[in-house]
Amino acid sequence: MRLVILEDYDQASEWAAKYICNRIIQFKPSQGRYFTLGLPTGNTPLGCYKKLIEYHRNGDLSFKYVKTFNMDEYVGLPRNHPESYHSYMWNNFFKHIDIDPNNAHILDGNAPDLQAECDAFEKKIEEAGGIDLFVGGIGPDGHIAFNEPGSSLSSRTRLKTLAMDTILANAKYFDGDLSKVPTMALTVGV
Repeated sequence: MRLVILEDYDQASEWAAKYICNRIIQFKPSQGRYFTLGLPTGNTPLGCYKKLIEYHRNGDLSFKYVKTFNMDEYVGLPRNHPESYHSYMWNNFFKHIDIDPNNAHILDGNAPDLQAECDAFEKKIEEAGGIDLFVGGIGPDGHIAFNEPGSSLSSRTRLKTLAMDTILANAKYFDGDLSKVPTMALTVGV
């Protein structure tokens, strides 16, 4: 692993976006040969997503042959809720680039069978040939996606009960009302 330390958020966002852009371009994706990205939500990747949108609009980067898999989604939150990760990704990234909606994979936290949803998500990742580049963020307590500290390193996509620290941290997105914050989520494994 390489640690890159930069002056500020904007520099870090631009560095990450350039890295992603270069990886996609070097891969030379094409019909039948897709580049596969794992993507996060939250405040941290927003600057990176804005730069990637800029590269796309400038004609420097296409997502036509890119598949994405998002890290997590709340359980029970309607897909069109402003705090669902579906809404987040479409509003902040996907609707601004040329990705095929069928190639943007986000867990369905309202699936009738959540275990089947997790299993199907794992199968889609396997069918895509795995993840070429996983863009992650690490929370203040060390969590990655909704994998709380102590999660098994061999874990796979699954249903998780959210830790109270996570619920408290996410309350800011739900008007500070703990009763509005989902207590369960689907998450990829570590």
